[in-house]
Amino acid sequence: MQYRGLTLDPFQSQAIEHLQQGRSVLVAAPTGTGKTIIADWIVEEAMRTGKRVVYTAPIKALSNQKYRDYVRLYGEQNVGLVTGDLVIRRNAPCLVMTTEILRNMLLAGEAVDDLLAVVVDEIHFLDDRERGTVWEEVLIYLPQHVLIVALSATLPNLTEFAAWLTHVRQRPVEVVIETRRAVPLDFWFLTRGRGLQRTEEFEDFVRSVGSPAPAPRGRFGRDRGRGRGRGERSEQPDFPRTHPIDALKAIRQREWLPMMYFVFSRKDAERFAVICSERYRADLLDAEAQQKVRERLDAIQPIVGRALDRELRDMYMRGIAFHHAGLHVHLKALVEELYEERLVKLLFCTSTFALGINMPARTVVFHGLEKFDGEDVKPLPTRGFMQKAGRAGRRGLDEVGHVVLRMDPDEYTALKPVILRYRKQVYEPVRSSFNLSFNSIVNLLERHGIDAIRTIVDRSFLAWQLRHDAERQVGRAAALERGLDGEAPTKTDLKEARRLRARAAAAEDATWLQFLERRNYLRDIGYLGPDDVFRAGSKILAHLQIAEILMTEFVLSGELEGLDNATLFGVLCGVCGDLPRAASFDAPIGRKTRELLTRLGAIRMSKIVTDAERLTKQPYLWSPELVALGQMWAEGKSLESIMSMLHAQTDLSGTIVSHLRRAKDLAGQLANAYHDIPERKRQLLDIVRLVSRDEVEVID
Repeated sequence: MQYRGLTLDPFQSQAIEHLQQGRSVLVAAPTGTGKTIIADWIVEEAMRTGKRVVYTAPIKALSNQKYRDYVRLYGEQNVGLVTGDLVIRRNAPCLVMTTEILRNMLLAGEAVDDLLAVVVDEIHFLDDRERGTVWEEVLIYLPQHVLIVALSATLPNLTEFAAWLTHVRQRPVEVVIETRRAVPLDFWFLTRGRGLQRTEEFEDFVRSVGSPAPAPRGRFGRDRGRGRGRGERSEQPDFPRTHPIDALKAIRQREWLPMMYFVFSRKDAERFAVICSERYRADLLDAEAQQKVRERLDAIQPIVGRALDRELRDMYMRGIAFHHAGLHVHLKALVEELYEERLVKLLFCTSTFALGINMPARTVVFHGLEKFDGEDVKPLPTRGFMQKAGRAGRRGLDEVGHVVLRMDPDEYTALKPVILRYRKQVYEPVRSSFNLSFNSIVNLLERHGIDAIRTIVDRSFLAWQLRHDAERQVGRAAALERGLDGEAPTKTDLKEARRLRARAAAAEDATWLQFLERRNYLRDIGYLGPDDVFRAGSKILAHLQIAEILMTEFVLSGELEGLDNATLFGVLCGVCGDLPRAASFDAPIGRKTRELLTRLGAIRMSKIVTDAERLTKQPYLWSPELVALGQMWAEGKSLESIMSMLHAQTDLSGTIVSHLRRAKDLAGQLANAYHDIPERKRQLLDIVRLVSRDEVEVID
């Protein structure tokens, strides 16, 4: 099959043929194999037939990139973007949006009769602890006529996942699998003094040195004052820690640039970039490329001011950059553009750069393989590793992609089993993280009877998996009760059988009991009356998706009434983000604001709010230090002036902008909650307009 002048791979042709026949598809393929071609085809098909299409993605960076791509392909008039903080051409035939926005549209009962298809990119995000429920809700709520184009990484339980999709969509979902990468991967180890080694050679080296004690982690480099560039100087142990400079030297020598170097903290991304820029004296760009970079820097300098300082300019001029979620939005966009134009040869980045964004490298380096997952430091799952490793190898440019593990002998022994799983590509199954929000519960109660709600809840992937787990437990119990190996069951066998049957019975109703527990909580705190009649709390909660119960309690307390625009926006910022522990914001707070924060802090720690946290296992944020920051933004202060009062070890510009955007989104939700109080609604809409400027409006 030909498309856009290209001969499609068999899996791409197969998926498109299914869509042509009106069948939904689940496409599982390695990173970088061209899954997005299938999404592009359905977008064009929708436009050709006068229908609409929605493209959803798990992160705004990916949504924004697809928006820019589709604008280039189909023209501005045909493409819209809806991400909560940004709404552009809401009625365009092709809408790019975050998954949460689509869920909210469906919950609100928005008509989708002319919707041909929904592309669900990175659908394996369904097992994300914090946001996975949204994916399940979208798939449950979408009408049957809407085609699903589900794009996924490789999953070992693909058959189970597809069977659930078929069940929940009540229409066949065809599975299309591609296991071969367009550009194969080549794996290497990198150790100081030994350079790049194949697995066998590296293992011989590890055996030859025995099992050394963990290498001391000395200081490298010098402090750079405001945090960026704080490095470490080696103390020359027997097996010194291999450094990014070692990787740069080895990979440049083999002419394997550009290189993407993955780290797991923003601080490391920044300091490693600074160290390489200062210590590796050979430029990575020729004179012509440097002139192009200089022109871009001169053009953006008036926009970003001091955020683009001499240190950063020198770094970019040398072909080195860093990228993370906290980076200033304009600088983040600049780095991405420079990388796309091959004007960045060495990019230090965190995980967000790996997720779906189409920016491959010739070489991908892992500084480490262990990451803090919110509870403990654990090795990357295979899916996470391959998502990053898959960026190696540029289709049409490279015959092979190089994946390099920076590793010293003392690290290898513990990580060897993990690395073996990566090499064998033993993927983890996708498991449901279904966890209904209170907002979802009140919206379900508002629109459906209790029997219909149970049907919806029982269609979740969690309920599906629990039912099948229960069936396996019942089968195991029956086998124990019959006796094993032809012998009569022992008392221990019968006891275990009873336990399995009890677990199976509990699993059958687990998702429904979760719904009932949360509905009963809403009754207990007075948000719902007899027969689930909506009282004030539920009427507010129905419009809030951010800090649901906490914000509802703030509203019910009356503490938000009479606040000026800046202070009200500041309070919204306080529930929309937080600062790293080591960061501080030096801004004076007036007596009245301090007293307000004390009262709001008491509400934050009230039993109603803490019980909600216990039920959902998701803590609410309350960051009083962000209140003053939000006030300053609402008063018209520039991001540069605000950042001058913020003390942190890394650039937090992007993080602050993200908090401001989220607070703006919350202001819009509150405006809807005040639909029957015109003056309050007007104030909140005024706030939305007031804060929608400069970086908060930029599509980063």
